[in-house]
Amino acid sequence: MRIAVIGAAVLWGTAGTAGALVAGVDPVSLAAARLVVGGLVLAAVTAPVLRPALAPGGPLRARPGALAAATVAVAAYQLCFFAAIGRTGVAVGTVVAIGSGPVFTGLLSWLLDGVRPGRRWAGATAVAITGCAVLTGGGGQVRADGVLLALLGGLLYAFYAVTAARAIGAGAPSDAVMGLMFGGAGLVMVPVLLWTGTAWLAEPRGLLVALYLGCATTALAYLLYGRGLRTTSVAVAATLALAEPAVAALLGVAVLGERLTPASAAGLLLLGISLVAVARPERGTTGSGGRTAIGSSA
Repeated sequence: MRIAVIGAAVLWGTAGTAGALVAGVDPVSLAAARLVVGGLVLAAVTAPVLRPALAPGGPLRARPGALAAATVAVAAYQLCFFAAIGRTGVAVGTVVAIGSGPVFTGLLSWLLDGVRPGRRWAGATAVAITGCAVLTGGGGQVRADGVLLALLGGLLYAFYAVTAARAIGAGAPSDAVMGLMFGGAGLVMVPVLLWTGTAWLAEPRGLLVALYLGCATTALAYLLYGRGLRTTSVAVAATLALAEPAVAALLGVAVLGERLTPASAAGLLLLGISLVAVARPERGTTGSGGRTAIGSSA
């Protein structure tokens, strides 16, 4: 099911191009609308499995504290990410936040589950992060507070991904886990959406973009991601998710008329090589959600 994780990353990669179709909208408002719409749709779609999983004795009752914290982390990640790029630029903020996510995920899996990252995973992840950095081209005014916020965003992403993988590995339905986390995060982000303004949602284009971002890049993408976590280790899934900036770059060229520099093309190539390496199944490993061996045969 690694293809499901890659499918989720492809959908995430379309978010920036879709958001660019609505000019002059506060990025935080756009992100809040995406999470509110996507979270509520995901909760509604997964309701048939979510309700019994939340019932007394249900699998989601076994770890309420961790799942509640992960729900808050989903919302907090959005705020940290956009605060980071506002302080240190889109390129640096994106590289630090997205690039640090797989590293934190591997470390948390090792710490909590004793799943030690293997050499193939470590090497491919390093190449992927390098490719991401080259692809986005650096730039921006590097500020320590922005970098720290981006690192916090990467840690928050790792935390909610690992928490979801552990719940799925313990027997909770992946759809129920994602429905709970993102439905709750959508409710958390309602005040943020109201505070940042909703006038742009009254425009047909704005509403269509919000619906696409919510339904496709959040609800559908995280359904795929959760199902991928059933048989893919969370650290490998986090590295595969680095396909997102590659898709975003290609769409920028194809749809928005942007140009790829030779350095950006080299970054895409590095990302492609690393993703192929990570996507290859490991010998002698079994799918068990967050407890699958991470590159152990490399």
